Amino acid sequence: MRKINTKHTWSLKLGLLLAIVCAPFFLQAKTTLIHAGKLIDGASNQASKQMTIVIEGNLIAEVVKGYREPKADDFYIDLRQHTVLPGLMDMHVHLDSEYGKNSYTEKFTLNSADRAIRAVINAEKTILAGFTTVRNPGDTDNVTISLRNAIDSGLVVGPRIFSAGKSLATTGGHADPTNGVRDDIFADPTPADGVINGRDDAFKAVRARYKSGADLIKITATGGVLSVAKSGQNPQFTEAEIAAVVEAAKDYDFTVAAHAHGAEGIKRAVRAGVDSIEHGSLMDQEGIDLMREYGTYYVPTIMAGFWVAEKAEDPDFFPEIVRPKALAIGPVMQETFGKAYRAGVKIAFGTDSGVSAHGDNAQEFIYMVEAGMPEMEAIQSATREASKLLRINTTLGTIEQGKLADLIAVEGNPLEDISLLKNIAFVMKDGTVYKQID
Repeated sequence: MRKINTKHTWSLKLGLLLAIVCAPFFLQAKTTLIHAGKLIDGASNQASKQMTIVIEGNLIAEVVKGYREPKADDFYIDLRQHTVLPGLMDMHVHLDSEYGKNSYTEKFTLNSADRAIRAVINAEKTILAGFTTVRNPGDTDNVTISLRNAIDSGLVVGPRIFSAGKSLATTGGHADPTNGVRDDIFADPTPADGVINGRDDAFKAVRARYKSGADLIKITATGGVLSVAKSGQNPQFTEAEIAAVVEAAKDYDFTVAAHAHGAEGIKRAVRAGVDSIEHGSLMDQEGIDLMREYGTYYVPTIMAGFWVAEKAEDPDFFPEIVRPKALAIGPVMQETFGKAYRAGVKIAFGTDSGVSAHGDNAQEFIYMVEAGMPEMEAIQSATREASKLLRINTTLGTIEQGKLADLIAVEGNPLEDISLLKNIAFVMKDGTVYKQID
């Protein structure tokens, strides 16, 4: 039997202990120096040339004009041939799913563990696409809450996640999990399951999400395109019910996001005090005016509209009850976005990825620019404005001294060709590099 050198073993243990204790100090003391050929910082309306970003640990220590000479012990990243931007933020993703022909049967065939494994894969695709922060407004079995915790703990790779857990619906509404199935398969869903009717249920549902560790509340204020129900636009909450959700949410410091396609449901949600309207497909002028008056954010998800309209042309892809909704609502979303933008509605970037494929999020920028939004404002919708909606703008959303080091880079100038954001060359989140240039 091999003898163990006790003295050497204790030396190793002491060394490991010191490494563990001192690791945060060494990480914080480490300086990273980035030379950026162009810098879009998310705050200024102009790009800057030949800039140096100094990072200490996970924080931006300085942003200075010119290329500062790296010191011998600096970790140097050469992005002089690239444009550096803040890490992008997508305010509407569903990491635990991705639509396909089998999606409507998978509620009966997939376990939570299956969804969790898929979510891990989708999270990695998302961060490698340059999206270092996402909002997940609705999942199954709180999968993205667990995913958020795993990412925060360093167990898996992915973006910073703000999760709503299970969305809230009324009976038969867009997020009622029992829609389209036999009555004897599922029991009548409860507020904990995400189905509410009236003020008391609203408070129970919000409190259940607080208990489960959600970061925000998501309601389905109108019908939806992909649910197995007839209408994709009818209002499905009374204004009083939405107001009750908002009132309860404020007690727990939650924001409230409202899925809403139809005009009446949008107006009810805005008047009741929600923080954002998701999709907003059939928003009318009165709804636009209300959103400006209340300062409500609009998260447009144009690419989801194009995706469902395309798939609806395939007679075998969606159930027949879904196809006419997809054909009717999908094509109008880009036009609605253009009207809202020109009217001055506040806009935060969102894609509804999980309807379309994860990792393709940047396609939304192209549709936004096509509809009349300048490239710089489109980028700011996914940086500065998204951080305001999440209420994290003091720590993220722009490249400024004292903020967390979330940075991405692309070759070329996305202010001249926004499609360049589909090819991310470099990703850093919280001071850690996840994708390095070749």
